[in-house]
Amino acid sequence: MTDIVFGTDGWRGKVAETYTFANVRRCAQGFAEYLRDTFKPAELARGVVIGHDKRFSGREFALAAAEVITGNGIPVHFCQGPTPTPAISFQVVHLGALGAINITASHNPPADNGFKVRDPQGGAIDPDGLKRIESFIPSSVSGVRRIPAVQAEAVDLLRFFDAKPAYLARIRELVDVEPIKDAGLTVVYDAMWGNGAGWFDELLAGGKTRIVPIHAGTNPDFPEMQRPEPIRPNVDVCLATVAEVGADVGIINDGDADRIGLADENGQFIDQLRAYGLMALYLITVRGDHRPIVKALSTTGMLEILGKKYDVDVHEVGVGFKYVAPKMLETGAMIGGEESGGYAFGSHLPERDGILAAMYVLDFMVQTGKKPSELVEML
Repeated sequence: MTDIVFGTDGWRGKVAETYTFANVRRCAQGFAEYLRDTFKPAELARGVVIGHDKRFSGREFALAAAEVITGNGIPVHFCQGPTPTPAISFQVVHLGALGAINITASHNPPADNGFKVRDPQGGAIDPDGLKRIESFIPSSVSGVRRIPAVQAEAVDLLRFFDAKPAYLARIRELVDVEPIKDAGLTVVYDAMWGNGAGWFDELLAGGKTRIVPIHAGTNPDFPEMQRPEPIRPNVDVCLATVAEVGADVGIINDGDADRIGLADENGQFIDQLRAYGLMALYLITVRGDHRPIVKALSTTGMLEILGKKYDVDVHEVGVGFKYVAPKMLETGAMIGGEESGGYAFGSHLPERDGILAAMYVLDFMVQTGKKPSELVEML
């Protein structure tokens, strides 16, 4: 069978080629063995959170993984409906789980799907841990233990729950949303056919601020873009919509809502390197946070400039959140990020959160009274 190798953020493949139910089950068995090898038997009762995105057969692949985890005697907390990656990671911490399996290919092309794993802090598992998981993956499905989902649910090993209320409550703890709701902004929100739709909008519902949603439905072919990745030309419809409706800002989340793209009030794209600078500047100047910054090798040198100006330590690590997340935990960082628009916040989780990042951008605008282009000029 296919040799499964975990990259910087789990395993991905083309659906019906390498990404099959058999291989998803093998990955789940490897993760179950890893958990059994890592934790004491009594700790396994804490269980694993499992969620999925809107890609082809996402729920079915997630249930296949759940049948294997429960087949190994480990409870599963199964997120009902497509769930943003940061919400899945938050639930790991909120429920005290051992980790998570997330069936998503994030911003990959439509033909792909993926198998992400997370640690007890909700963050990426370090490289050594990923290699251990790989080593436990059986060479064939004959080494997989599983039980039907109906049976697992009947014995309370498979528990379905709504991940949204607790996650949105946490975001409201981190950001005072009322001033944003009352600001009367017009925000174009591009969910890129992904999981952020209905989550970001709900945070700002019922106020004077107006959300103009685009690409909010379910379409795994991702029309009007090459892939759900918040870079050009994928964001061009959003940029045009900002200009067309006279919006104050455009917010773009990728398919699983862990990354963010930005458009200023003129419909001009703010690239991810400048966006990272804005996130750090907001935390330092508005929040008064002077904890360290963690950046991947491929990110902007602007962060070193900000670090020197505001006396903030900046730590550089290898490319990928499997390096960023552990360094954030080690240093107690306020933010960690990479060039693809994924930013994690120390006050929240060692996991990228495109929804929280979006709320921070809006709060930056409201607190300073500045337009996005004016915030960029501050850099």
